[in-house]
Amino acid sequence: MITRVVKMTFKPESVQGFKEIFYASQKLIRAFEGCNRVDLMRDLNNECVFFTLSFWNSEEDLNAYRQSYLFKNTWSKVKPLFSEKAEAWSLISS
Repeated sequence: MITRVVKMTFKPESVQGFKEIFYASQKLIRAFEGCNRVDLMRDLNNECVFFTLSFWNSEEDLNAYRQSYLFKNTWSKVKPLFSEKAEAWSLISS
């Protein structure tokens, strides 16, 4: 199982727009082959910092999603809303 963590920092005026994009895409991402779950978390002390946590059967499934139209289309809408470059980590249980 792969856990993908993505940290995103948004312009204050873009937070609501991001949340709308995320919730519109969440079910589609969750339905993507190999995805078990996708969650959105907000930083406790900074309402402009969000994390997505997604859980994948394998790195191949994650990479297939990252090459998909769904990802590219969603990311193209989200990326202009950032105030800082996104950071991402792929994790496995040790």
